Amino acid sequence: MLIGDVARRSGVSARMLRHYDALGLVRPTGRTGAGYREYSSEDIRRIFHIESLRSLGLSLREVGRALDDPGFKPSQLVDDLIRQTRERIARETELLTRLRRIGAAEPAGWEDVLQTVALLHALGSESAGKRQRAALASVEEVAVPVEALVEAALSETDPNVAGALRWALAQSGDGGLALLAQGLRSPVADVRERAVQSIAEIPADEATALLRDALTDADLAVRGCAALVLGSRGVSDAVPTLIDMIVEGMNDVDAADALHALASDPASADRIATSLVDRLANGTIETPARRRLTQALADIPGSTTSRALADLSHDEDRGVALTAAYLLELRSAR
Repeated sequence: MLIGDVARRSGVSARMLRHYDALGLVRPTGRTGAGYREYSSEDIRRIFHIESLRSLGLSLREVGRALDDPGFKPSQLVDDLIRQTRERIARETELLTRLRRIGAAEPAGWEDVLQTVALLHALGSESAGKRQRAALASVEEVAVPVEALVEAALSETDPNVAGALRWALAQSGDGGLALLAQGLRSPVADVRERAVQSIAEIPADEATALLRDALTDADLAVRGCAALVLGSRGVSDAVPTLIDMIVEGMNDVDAADALHALASDPASADRIATSLVDRLANGTIETPARRRLTQALADIPGSTTSRALADLSHDEDRGVALTAAYLLELRSAR
């Protein structure tokens, strides 16, 4: 079969076939009387083998070794190709993300494009100061796509930068809530907590609903962060988590303050007092936790609390008894 026929049937150009010949990859086994290259069926099979290996990303040099070196083992080469492909995909994905974010900013001209690119670079800087300035500039100077702000907020570990990013997100409205909701499903507890902290800055009803969902999180720090915010918003669903925080000694003063705020409603006050008393009655609660629970009763109004403190003033734990008696005396003096 002549080179033109091979090119038509194989899809490999005549020029590339001549290149293969020059490299020694595929040398036609025959020549016509006029000196033209003539390929056998075995030559054509080798051409298809070459193209198959090239489709995996092998160089022509590597293809030649694979086909001609009996000792050539593909495992290491394939592992290298997998690594190179992953790195290339990561680079291309990063580029695609950057282009999408620039497009989302709807730049009016190349100056806007350059400013957006500079801010996106600054958000990923190793300098906390640069990241913080970029977060502030995203509101005051150049709009940065909310997707970039959310990604930065969920990964930021510096408290000052994180605060600036949360502020910037809040200024952008509730457009980032859907992305922050994805952060709540992260397998990393720290990321979920950052998502809660960012959602807490947004006063929308949808944000409150997401914070309610966070009360079911397996990590107490995540639940507690949501509970403190919900407590300030008057959501009584936060009570069990707030009491858990007091038991564990995790931001227990803030948790007790949140319970006090929720107890401004008389009906809620009785429910909160009952919940605290029930937890105190749990025989597995250790002494320091029982004392914190007793102290939490201090600012809960109502007769349920008064009766509970009267009972606790006779508690077998002297610290609990003294605390309860003191609190009861203060209530009587009011």
